[in-house]
Amino acid sequence: MVRVKRVHLMMAGAAMLALSGCMGAPAPTSAPPAPVVALAPPPPTPKSVAATAYYAQIQQVLLREGMLRTDPGSDIPIRAERLTENFLKIALFQEFSRGRGGITREETASPLTRWRDPVRVAVRFGPSVPAEKQATDRARIASYLARLSQVTGHPIGLTDVAPNFWVYIVSEDEREALGPELASLRIGIAPDVIQAVTRMSPTTYCNVFAISGAESHLHRHAVAVIRAENPDLLRLSCFHEEIAQGLGLPNDSPRARPSIFNDDEEFALLTDQDELMLRILYSPELRPGMTAAEARPIVESLARRLVGGES
Repeated sequence: MVRVKRVHLMMAGAAMLALSGCMGAPAPTSAPPAPVVALAPPPPTPKSVAATAYYAQIQQVLLREGMLRTDPGSDIPIRAERLTENFLKIALFQEFSRGRGGITREETASPLTRWRDPVRVAVRFGPSVPAEKQATDRARIASYLARLSQVTGHPIGLTDVAPNFWVYIVSEDEREALGPELASLRIGIAPDVIQAVTRMSPTTYCNVFAISGAESHLHRHAVAVIRAENPDLLRLSCFHEEIAQGLGLPNDSPRARPSIFNDDEEFALLTDQDELMLRILYSPELRPGMTAAEARPIVESLARRLVGGES
């Protein structure tokens, strides 16, 4: 089986300033606005052509093996005990750690962290992405954000006004050159995180990192990077997992099923259990900064209420 990895990073930083959207100056009142001319995308580079073929093959292999399911996993029983353990593993641990040697794959405990401010998502496309694909991607992301807002009870939506969560959809060459753009956001992105984006392994087809205050355990900003070469279903699966992870579910677990928070790629889209974990994450009964031990009795109670049983 061909397997690929998604990367999810969380980093703490100093308190962040609110950002305004990148909007052009208004047209002079003395003249009508100039018509917007849609520019044709540049021809794909050999590197991008090779990546397109590679990720298309990955999707074909996964589909042939019965992976990338698009159903919610309703055929798989969700028990309160397993939901509790899956939530604690996914919400209160991280896949990666940051040290002097940079970012390394090492599971570490992490206090519960989520958003307090409304999540304002802006989508940024590289010039290589055709206009019709941009329209499809934006529509899919907007619909998904509305679903996430309903599930969590937290305001989440697509906007270019003062965004605090950016989704970049870029080609190989555009991603490798994304460093200055990420630095220009001025949200405290560390050099090793920028390097993780610009030097992304071919086995990683999307990633996300969230930035929170050093002591608040509240996400302030997040950035997801999606390969434009991903075929349709892999692309959509990246939208589902990276945005959901950026809300405060940073880890994966091989025992989480049905779930997109599992590197086995069985499910492509948010499942029934994933929705339950998001409901738990944004429950007012939990508070940011809780450890797994502090959160466990509350999560157990929430899980029993959500699935209607002890086990």
